[in-house]
Amino acid sequence: MLAKPGLPSFDYVQASTPDEAAGLLKEHGPSARLLMGGTDLFARMRDGFIQPQVVVDVKRLPGIQDVVYHERTGLTIGAAVTMNQVARHAAVQTHYPLLAEAANSVASYQLRNRATIGGNLCNASPAADTAPAVLVLAGRMVLHGPNGAREVPANEFFLGPGKTAMQAGELMTAIRLPAPPPGSAGKYLKLGRNVKGDLAIVGVAVFAFPDQTTPAGYCFRLALASVAPVPLRALEAEEFLAAHPPDEKTFALAADKAMAAAAPIDDVRASAAYRQAMVRALTLRGLRIVWAQLRRQA
Repeated sequence: MLAKPGLPSFDYVQASTPDEAAGLLKEHGPSARLLMGGTDLFARMRDGFIQPQVVVDVKRLPGIQDVVYHERTGLTIGAAVTMNQVARHAAVQTHYPLLAEAANSVASYQLRNRATIGGNLCNASPAADTAPAVLVLAGRMVLHGPNGAREVPANEFFLGPGKTAMQAGELMTAIRLPAPPPGSAGKYLKLGRNVKGDLAIVGVAVFAFPDQTTPAGYCFRLALASVAPVPLRALEAEEFLAAHPPDEKTFALAADKAMAAAAPIDDVRASAAYRQAMVRALTLRGLRIVWAQLRRQA
Protein backbone atom coordinates (compact mmCIF):
# COMPACT_ATOMS: atom_id res chain seq x y z
CA MET A 1 0.00 0.00 0.00
CA LEU A 2 1.40 3.40 -0.96
CA ALA A 3 1.84 5.91 1.85
CA LYS A 4 -0.75 8.66 1.93
CA PRO A 5 0.69 12.16 1.53
CA GLY A 6 0.54 14.59 4.43
CA LEU A 7 -0.97 14.52 7.88
CA PRO A 8 -4.43 15.43 9.15
CA SER A 9 -4.69 18.83 10.83
CA PHE A 10 -4.07 19.04 14.58
CA ASP A 11 -3.20 21.54 17.29
CA TYR A 12 0.44 21.44 18.42
CA VAL A 13 1.26 22.25 22.05
CA GLN A 14 4.71 22.18 23.64
CA ALA A 15 4.52 21.32 27.33
CA SER A 16 7.14 22.81 29.64
CA THR A 17 6.48 20.74 32.77
CA PRO A 18 5.21 17.21 33.50
CA ASP A 19 2.22 18.72 35.31
CA GLU A 20 1.32 20.76 32.23
CA ALA A 21 1.58 17.69 30.00
CA ALA A 22 -0.53 15.62 32.38
CA GLY A 23 -3.08 18.43 32.56
CA LEU A 24 -3.37 18.55 28.76
CA LEU A 25 -3.84 14.76 28.63
CA LYS A 26 -6.54 14.98 31.29
CA GLU A 27 -8.27 17.91 29.54
CA HIS A 28 -8.35 16.38 26.06
CA GLY A 29 -8.53 12.68 26.90
CA PRO A 30 -8.16 10.25 23.98
CA SER A 31 -8.09 13.11 21.47
CA ALA A 32 -4.61 14.11 22.72
CA ARG A 33 -1.41 12.23 21.87
CA LEU A 34 2.12 12.68 23.17
CA LEU A 35 5.03 13.47 20.87
CA MET A 36 8.60 12.42 21.59
CA GLY A 37 10.32 10.91 18.53
CA GLY A 38 7.14 10.73 16.46
CA THR A 39 8.29 7.67 14.49
CA ASP A 40 5.16 5.74 15.34
CA LEU A 41 2.75 8.63 15.96
CA PHE A 42 3.16 10.37 12.61
CA ALA A 43 3.13 7.12 10.62
CA ARG A 44 -0.16 6.12 12.23
CA MET A 45 -1.61 9.60 11.66
CA ARG A 46 -0.47 9.57 8.03
CA ASP A 47 -2.05 6.16 7.45
CA GLY A 48 -5.34 7.19 9.06
CA PHE A 49 -5.25 4.86 12.06
CA ILE A 50 -5.45 7.75 14.52
CA GLN A 51 -6.46 11.40 14.20
CA PRO A 52 -5.62 13.30 17.38
CA GLN A 53 -6.94 16.82 17.77
CA VAL A 54 -4.02 17.83 20.00
CA VAL A 55 -0.39 16.70 19.83
CA VAL A 56 1.49 17.42 23.06
CA ASP A 57 5.25 17.74 22.52
CA VAL A 58 7.05 16.62 25.68
CA LYS A 59 10.63 16.63 24.37
CA ARG A 60 11.45 19.81 26.31
CA LEU A 61 10.36 18.59 29.73
CA PRO A 62 13.15 18.94 32.32
CA GLY A 63 15.41 15.86 32.33
CA ILE A 64 13.49 13.93 29.71
CA GLN A 65 16.47 13.94 27.33
CA ASP A 66 19.11 13.27 30.02
CA VAL A 67 21.09 10.14 30.87
CA VAL A 68 22.48 10.11 34.43
CA TYR A 69 24.58 7.34 35.98
CA HIS A 70 25.62 6.92 39.61
CA GLU A 71 27.62 3.92 40.75
CA ARG A 72 25.40 3.43 43.80
CA THR A 73 21.93 4.22 42.48
CA GLY A 74 22.37 3.17 38.86
CA LEU A 75 21.09 4.65 35.63
CA THR A 76 18.26 7.07 34.89
CA ILE A 77 17.36 7.52 31.22
CA GLY A 78 14.94 10.22 30.19
CA ALA A 79 12.04 8.84 28.19
CA ALA A 80 12.84 11.09 25.18
CA VAL A 81 16.46 9.91 24.86
CA THR A 82 16.89 8.49 21.37
CA MET A 83 18.00 4.95 20.64
CA ASN A 84 21.31 6.10 19.19
CA GLN A 85 21.96 8.24 22.28
CA VAL A 86 21.27 5.23 24.51
CA ALA A 87 23.48 2.92 22.44
CA ARG A 88 26.39 5.38 22.33
CA HIS A 89 26.33 6.65 25.91
CA ALA A 90 29.58 5.77 27.70
CA ALA A 91 27.87 4.72 30.95
CA VAL A 92 25.43 2.48 29.08
CA GLN A 93 28.19 0.83 27.07
CA THR A 94 30.33 0.31 30.18
CA HIS A 95 27.74 -0.78 32.76
CA TYR A 96 24.71 -1.88 30.69
CA PRO A 97 26.10 -3.24 27.39
CA LEU A 98 23.02 -5.47 27.07
CA LEU A 99 20.83 -2.35 26.83
CA ALA A 100 23.21 -0.76 24.32
CA GLU A 101 22.91 -3.88 22.15
CA ALA A 102 19.13 -3.82 22.35
CA ALA A 103 18.87 -0.10 21.52
CA ASN A 104 21.30 -0.51 18.64
CA SER A 105 19.17 -3.30 17.14
CA VAL A 106 16.07 -1.11 16.71
CA ALA A 107 15.19 -0.39 13.06
CA SER A 108 17.70 1.63 11.00
CA TYR A 109 20.39 4.11 12.04
CA GLN A 110 18.33 6.99 10.66
CA LEU A 111 15.22 5.92 12.57
CA ARG A 112 17.24 5.46 15.77
CA ASN A 113 18.13 9.17 15.57
CA ARG A 114 14.43 9.93 16.16
CA ALA A 115 12.99 6.90 17.96
CA THR A 116 13.07 7.19 21.75
CA ILE A 117 13.39 4.55 24.44
CA GLY A 118 10.23 5.85 26.07
CA GLY A 119 8.28 5.51 22.85
CA ASN A 120 9.63 2.01 22.27
CA LEU A 121 8.44 0.93 25.71
CA CYS A 122 5.13 2.85 25.81
CA ASN A 123 4.01 1.44 22.46
CA ALA A 124 3.94 -1.90 24.30
CA SER A 125 4.73 -3.85 21.15
CA PRO A 126 5.47 -7.51 21.92
CA ALA A 127 8.47 -7.09 19.59
CA ALA A 128 9.96 -4.03 21.33
CA ASP A 129 13.71 -4.60 21.44
CA THR A 130 14.45 -2.61 24.58
CA ALA A 131 11.72 -4.30 26.62
CA PRO A 132 13.60 -7.61 27.28
CA ALA A 133 16.70 -5.66 28.31
CA VAL A 134 14.75 -3.47 30.74
CA LEU A 135 13.02 -6.57 32.13
CA VAL A 136 16.20 -8.53 32.93
CA LEU A 137 17.92 -5.39 34.26
CA ALA A 138 15.06 -4.97 36.76
CA GLY A 139 14.05 -1.58 35.37
CA ARG A 140 11.36 0.68 36.73
CA MET A 141 9.20 3.04 34.67
CA VAL A 142 8.82 6.57 36.05
CA LEU A 143 5.32 7.83 35.29
CA HIS A 144 3.83 11.26 35.91
CA GLY A 145 0.12 11.95 36.05
CA PRO A 146 -2.54 14.11 37.65
CA ASN A 147 -1.62 12.72 41.10
CA GLY A 148 2.11 13.24 40.70
CA ALA A 149 4.95 10.79 39.99
CA ARG A 150 5.04 7.06 40.61
CA GLU A 151 7.23 4.13 39.59
CA VAL A 152 6.09 0.84 38.07
CA PRO A 153 8.38 -2.23 37.84
CA ALA A 154 9.00 -3.26 34.25
CA ASN A 155 7.51 -6.70 34.88
CA GLU A 156 4.19 -5.04 35.80
CA PHE A 157 4.19 -2.45 33.01
CA PHE A 158 3.26 -4.46 29.91
CA LEU A 159 -0.38 -5.62 29.97
CA GLY A 160 -1.01 -6.59 26.34
CA PRO A 161 -0.32 -5.46 22.77
CA GLY A 162 -0.47 -1.67 22.93
CA LYS A 163 -1.56 -1.76 26.58
CA THR A 164 0.46 -0.66 29.60
CA ALA A 165 -0.02 0.10 33.27
CA MET A 166 -0.13 3.81 32.50
CA GLN A 167 -3.38 5.36 33.67
CA ALA A 168 -5.40 8.10 31.97
CA GLY A 169 -3.47 11.35 32.01
CA GLU A 170 -0.09 9.73 32.71
CA LEU A 171 3.10 9.94 30.70
CA MET A 172 6.47 8.23 31.05
CA THR A 173 9.27 10.60 32.00
CA ALA A 174 12.17 8.22 32.65
CA ILE A 175 13.38 4.65 33.06
CA ARG A 176 15.47 3.70 36.07
CA LEU A 177 17.87 0.76 36.19
CA PRO A 178 19.60 -0.30 39.42
CA ALA A 179 23.37 -0.52 39.53
CA PRO A 180 24.44 -3.82 37.94
CA PRO A 181 25.64 -6.49 40.41
CA PRO A 182 29.42 -7.01 40.48
CA GLY A 183 30.66 -9.46 37.88
CA SER A 184 27.47 -9.36 35.81
CA ALA A 185 27.25 -10.14 32.10
CA GLY A 186 24.49 -9.90 29.50
CA LYS A 187 23.57 -10.43 25.89
CA TYR A 188 20.67 -9.47 23.60
CA LEU A 189 20.07 -11.65 20.56
CA LYS A 190 17.58 -10.70 17.85
CA LEU A 191 16.34 -12.67 14.89
CA GLY A 192 14.70 -10.74 12.06
CA ARG A 193 14.00 -11.35 8.41
CA ASN A 194 17.18 -9.39 7.65
CA VAL A 195 20.23 -8.45 9.68
CA LYS A 196 19.27 -4.80 10.22
CA GLY A 197 16.13 -2.73 10.18
CA ASP A 198 13.41 -5.32 10.73
CA LEU A 199 11.08 -6.11 13.61
CA ALA A 200 12.15 -9.03 15.75
CA ILE A 201 10.80 -12.46 14.89
CA VAL A 202 12.31 -13.45 18.22
CA GLY A 203 14.30 -11.43 20.77
CA VAL A 204 16.09 -12.98 23.75
CA ALA A 205 17.89 -11.15 26.56
CA VAL A 206 20.16 -13.05 28.97
CA PHE A 207 21.59 -11.41 32.11
CA ALA A 208 23.53 -13.16 34.89
CA PHE A 209 25.76 -12.47 37.88
CA PRO A 210 27.41 -14.39 40.74
CA ASP A 211 24.91 -15.05 43.53
CA GLN A 212 25.96 -17.22 46.46
CA THR A 213 22.36 -17.45 47.71
CA THR A 214 21.49 -19.87 44.89
CA PRO A 215 22.58 -23.53 44.66
CA ALA A 216 24.13 -22.76 41.27
CA GLY A 217 26.13 -19.86 42.65
CA TYR A 218 24.71 -17.63 39.92
CA CYS A 219 21.47 -15.80 39.16
CA PHE A 220 20.29 -15.90 35.55
CA ARG A 221 17.51 -13.74 34.12
CA LEU A 222 15.90 -14.42 30.74
CA ALA A 223 13.40 -12.30 28.83
CA LEU A 224 11.70 -12.90 25.50
CA ALA A 225 10.23 -10.59 22.85
CA SER A 226 7.88 -11.15 19.92
CA VAL A 227 6.72 -14.57 21.13
CA ALA A 228 3.72 -13.67 23.33
CA PRO A 229 1.18 -10.85 23.74
CA VAL A 230 3.73 -9.05 25.95
CA PRO A 231 7.51 -9.13 26.45
CA LEU A 232 8.02 -11.57 29.32
CA ARG A 233 10.49 -13.15 31.73
CA ALA A 234 11.03 -16.91 31.38
CA LEU A 235 10.72 -17.52 35.11
CA GLU A 236 10.69 -21.33 35.16
CA ALA A 237 13.88 -21.37 33.14
CA GLU A 238 15.43 -18.85 35.53
CA GLU A 239 14.49 -20.97 38.55
CA PHE A 240 15.94 -24.07 36.91
CA LEU A 241 19.22 -22.28 36.19
CA ALA A 242 19.46 -21.08 39.79
CA ALA A 243 19.03 -24.64 41.11
CA HIS A 244 21.46 -26.52 38.88
CA PRO A 245 25.16 -26.32 38.01
CA PRO A 246 25.79 -23.97 35.08
CA ASP A 247 26.85 -26.42 32.40
CA GLU A 248 25.79 -27.47 28.92
CA LYS A 249 23.13 -29.92 30.13
CA THR A 250 21.54 -27.31 32.40
CA PHE A 251 21.59 -24.68 29.66
CA ALA A 252 19.90 -27.05 27.18
CA LEU A 253 17.12 -27.90 29.64
CA ALA A 254 16.70 -24.22 30.56
CA ALA A 255 16.38 -23.39 26.85
CA ASP A 256 13.61 -25.99 26.63
CA LYS A 257 11.80 -24.25 29.49
CA ALA A 258 12.22 -20.85 27.85
CA MET A 259 10.70 -22.29 24.68
CA ALA A 260 7.78 -23.59 26.73
CA ALA A 261 7.20 -20.10 28.14
CA ALA A 262 6.67 -18.68 24.66
CA ALA A 263 3.17 -18.46 23.20
CA PRO A 264 3.75 -17.07 19.70
CA ILE A 265 1.33 -16.76 16.80
CA ASP A 266 1.64 -17.33 13.07
CA ASP A 267 1.99 -14.10 11.11
CA VAL A 268 3.57 -12.75 7.93
CA ARG A 269 7.03 -12.79 9.46
CA ALA A 270 7.21 -16.35 10.82
CA SER A 271 5.19 -19.32 11.97
CA ALA A 272 4.57 -19.99 15.65
CA ALA A 273 6.49 -23.27 15.42
CA TYR A 274 9.54 -21.53 13.95
CA ARG A 275 9.44 -18.84 16.60
CA GLN A 276 9.34 -21.41 19.40
CA ALA A 277 12.28 -23.28 17.92
CA MET A 278 14.23 -20.03 17.64
CA VAL A 279 13.51 -19.16 21.27
CA ARG A 280 15.29 -22.36 22.25
CA ALA A 281 18.18 -21.75 19.87
CA LEU A 282 18.74 -18.11 20.86
CA THR A 283 18.34 -18.83 24.58
CA LEU A 284 20.93 -21.60 24.42
CA ARG A 285 23.27 -19.36 22.41
CA GLY A 286 22.78 -16.48 24.82
CA LEU A 287 23.45 -18.66 27.87
CA ARG A 288 26.68 -19.94 26.35
CA ILE A 289 27.85 -16.41 25.52
CA VAL A 290 27.00 -15.01 28.95
CA TRP A 291 28.54 -17.99 30.75
CA ALA A 292 31.77 -17.50 28.80
CA GLN A 293 31.76 -13.82 29.84
CA LEU A 294 31.19 -14.77 33.50
CA ARG A 295 34.07 -17.25 33.45
CA ARG A 296 36.43 -14.70 31.91
CA GLN A 297 35.50 -12.19 34.63
CA ALA A 298 35.84 -14.71 37.49
